[in-house]
Amino acid sequence: MEAVAKPSLDDIRAAAERLAGKAHRTPVLTSRTLDERVGAQVLLKCENFQRIGAFKFRGAYNALSRLSAEQLTHGVCAYSSGNHAQAVALSAALLGCKATILMPEDAPESKVEAVLGYDAQVIRFDRYTADRTALAGELAVQRGFSIIPPYDHPDIIAGQGTATLEFLEDAGAVDVMLVPMGGGGLMAGSAIAATSLYPGTAMIGVEPEAGNDHQQSFAAGERVSVPVPHTIADGLAVSTPGEITFAINQKLVAGTITVTDDEIRAAMRFLFDRMKIVVEPSGAVGVAALLTGRMPLPGKRIGVLVSGGNVSADRFCALLG
Repeated sequence: MEAVAKPSLDDIRAAAERLAGKAHRTPVLTSRTLDERVGAQVLLKCENFQRIGAFKFRGAYNALSRLSAEQLTHGVCAYSSGNHAQAVALSAALLGCKATILMPEDAPESKVEAVLGYDAQVIRFDRYTADRTALAGELAVQRGFSIIPPYDHPDIIAGQGTATLEFLEDAGAVDVMLVPMGGGGLMAGSAIAATSLYPGTAMIGVEPEAGNDHQQSFAAGERVSVPVPHTIADGLAVSTPGEITFAINQKLVAGTITVTDDEIRAAMRFLFDRMKIVVEPSGAVGVAALLTGRMPLPGKRIGVLVSGGNVSADRFCALLG
């Protein structure tokens, strides 16, 4: 990959302007029970209330809105297990553009149906044997599509960073920020926003134990690939950190924590029982990290990005049953 300029705080602010009136300004919620259990003040940025049910709309809309009229006419393609797929499909519909989405065969059906509901075309593939990037590249050549990657693109990163920019505007400085890490785009944008505004903020990534590619990559000092993880956190089932995102996160992220599927389920149950909010597995990992007690932060002010809530009623009940 050729050297690409990394987004700045100004780029994130420009993305926020493009998203004004398009994305929801999602709430920051608190829980006395969670504070007592953790021994700290916890503030949850609830992107489960974002359009399409996840933060991904921010990056997708920002990236598509930067395309030329000619590119929009030719259409776009993307690859995703669900949330980025929905985000690109909705953004394309809003901008009058056709979208084709590559989705894994085991992607939750509720997410596939949502993508189809935005009039996008869906092509299925086997995530454990096929190279989704190569498949998207072939489609782009054959049909003239612009590829909208899920995380490894400056416009995507800048758009995702608007979630933390909003959070800090509404909640003020925090000591620690817990952010889910799949491809690393949400963390990269969040880290740029947070450390630019408040350099003392410790950025901590959270990954499923089965897919700790960032943890291994940070330890090795270079990008490390792991087998495609089998985890209920399908939105974080990435085998290798992004090239652009890793270059940013390697410098700005203080460390990572991993959580098991059972710990994620416990966090989903807590959020539903105590805070009355529905959160998908990938969105619950930050709260899971706190509830495990592995990261004691007595008296600290902690921000947690709840990245999404795209889980059907049937799957939610099955996971927690």
